[in-house]
Amino acid sequence: MTVISSMADSFSRVMERWLPDAFLFAVLITILVFIAATGIQLDKELAMSQALINTSTYWGDGIWRLLTFAMQMVLILVLGHILALAAPVQKLIGSIASYVQSVGQAIVVTTVVAMLASWLNWGFGLVIGAVMAKEIARRVENVHYPLLVASAYSGFLIWHAGLSGSIPLKIASPGNDALGLLLNQQAIPLSQTIFSGQVLIIVGALVITLPLVNWMMMPKKAQPYIETEPNQQSSPIQASLDTPAQKMEHSPVINLLLATLIMSYCWVHFIQRDAGLGLNQVNLILLVMGLILHWRPTHFLNAAQTAIKGCSGIVLQFPLYAGIMGMMTQSGLAAEISQWFVDISTRESFPIYTFLSAGVVNFFVPSGGGQWAIQAPLIIPAAESLQVPLNQAAMAVAFGDAWTNMIQPFWALPLLGIAGLSIRQIMGYCTVILLWSGLVICIGLWCLY
Repeated sequence: MTVISSMADSFSRVMERWLPDAFLFAVLITILVFIAATGIQLDKELAMSQALINTSTYWGDGIWRLLTFAMQMVLILVLGHILALAAPVQKLIGSIASYVQSVGQAIVVTTVVAMLASWLNWGFGLVIGAVMAKEIARRVENVHYPLLVASAYSGFLIWHAGLSGSIPLKIASPGNDALGLLLNQQAIPLSQTIFSGQVLIIVGALVITLPLVNWMMMPKKAQPYIETEPNQQSSPIQASLDTPAQKMEHSPVINLLLATLIMSYCWVHFIQRDAGLGLNQVNLILLVMGLILHWRPTHFLNAAQTAIKGCSGIVLQFPLYAGIMGMMTQSGLAAEISQWFVDISTRESFPIYTFLSAGVVNFFVPSGGGQWAIQAPLIIPAAESLQVPLNQAAMAVAFGDAWTNMIQPFWALPLLGIAGLSIRQIMGYCTVILLWSGLVICIGLWCLY
């Protein structure tokens, strides 16, 4: 316990001193990748001027290419946040928090709840984790709030092995363009990815061990939560609804009509068409649940206004990372990184090296779908040549993508916005989480695959 706590304390001091704001972090990565991508082209004996022009073009062309995917991601986050702000969900969180009596219980409960919520939906997990951390911090004295928030963020580790994992959902969708071009075969069902025995065992190992690791990081000196704003509450119904507009805004009929329309489409999609679960369908399901649980349009819209505030960092940074992805893809830098790991792989070690390569690429391209588009053209042929099942190769990429999110601040932004902390305050603890989870996942990939 002392060793892990000391490691966390050391990493925290370093991060507090050296880690910049998440937006500046993205700008610095952009500059680093620009230099590396230019260098790759110079190795191909291009002139410096032409290499610089090419890299600038790759960045400019790439910056807008992920707008559709970015909107899907923003909607997952916003709708997950709206759902978390619904009165029944808030009541459930308060009920769970009321049973927490000690600092150790606070860490363990926050971690477990965040992991389970992230498995259901990554946006929901980020929001629920932050809300749970705040609620528990209000009730438990002497809790170290930054560690509590870091514990909430650690739940994000299993999102890509859950119901909203973009890679499993993409390769499970019949007719998916990327799937058809890259796999040239039938879709890979979820029973072979997120519901396979191997993946469930790795997820189970993380769910069991991570709460203990987070608990062992507890520092001697507490850093309590300081209330800066009142709890989010739904707007009360006005005593007198004088106008037709006010009556419609408070009528549950509007929410129910829209929810019924969405559910009828889902019936057609899942039952009549026998189609798979994709990102758009996940968003529709979250929208239905939010409409029903908030019940009245005005409550739903108030929650939406609150939820959208947490997306500012993602909206600003997603184009930057899309530009980074453009440079890495078009210059061949991402291929060089992935190819190096492929070249040193054997059939037994391939899942681990794929996992590690995905972790490296994710640091520069924090988008599961975008990362799959970069790595799949290399990973799939290599897996086929080594006779590694494609579902195992895909899940190795998925685990790697989720893994380095612990030290990539991009997806921590909405959680930190709700929690009221900076990335520096939790990153030291997240580094320890990264080391432990990487060990667990590598053991799982080696032994189970």
